[in-house]
Amino acid sequence: MSLFSCSAFFVGGDILELLSSTGAVAKFVLVTLLAFSLISWAIILTKWSLLRRARVQSGRFLRAFRKAQRLQDIATVADQFRPSPLVGVFEGGYQEYKRQQTNSSANLRSLAAVQRGMQIGASEEITRLERNVPWLAITASVTPFIGLFGTVWGIIDAFHGLGTAGGATLRAVAPGISEALITTAAGLAAAIPAVIAYNLIGNSIRVFAARGDDFTLEVLNAIESIQTQPAAEARR
Repeated sequence: MSLFSCSAFFVGGDILELLSSTGAVAKFVLVTLLAFSLISWAIILTKWSLLRRARVQSGRFLRAFRKAQRLQDIATVADQFRPSPLVGVFEGGYQEYKRQQTNSSANLRSLAAVQRGMQIGASEEITRLERNVPWLAITASVTPFIGLFGTVWGIIDAFHGLGTAGGATLRAVAPGISEALITTAAGLAAAIPAVIAYNLIGNSIRVFAARGDDFTLEVLNAIESIQTQPAAEARR
């Protein structure tokens, strides 16, 4: 066994021994922080996978949309790109587009209604992407204070041990100080990943929102070009 492995073994053993020797309040604080951390990491990994798939499928959906000759062609294959939020944006506008068409007429009564349909679809998709993300903000803001509570309690325990021992010895204050340091570190360990992930995920969602707005304009341009084609052919 190497020197590094031995050191890691003894450090890990010391930490486990330190955790087992903590008081009931410190254990409760650590379990609470562990629960916050596990839930946060589950959300982080789930959202990271969801956003990665949405990013890939959005690129594929845009390429398919720009190659298509008709909106109906895109509506037929839209389910293949379902993780992309752009699919919801397109379907929101396409449903309104089809609803306005009657008797196979290509004329629309209101292009603004189609735009509102896409805006509703975009809002629903962003809401779907943002689901459970606020928990990361809660974890980032609450866990440092939970750790601070454990820190304060550990210091109180340290002073209590100092008063009971009747002398300023390291043995008297060590347990309380250890609890204080452990809970402080645990609070930071739960909060820091949540803060980083919240900002990164929030930035990705804002990018998707901007892409949804741009895609809305692109669909409206396509619909306007479809509407102008019959009129141009009628003048010939």
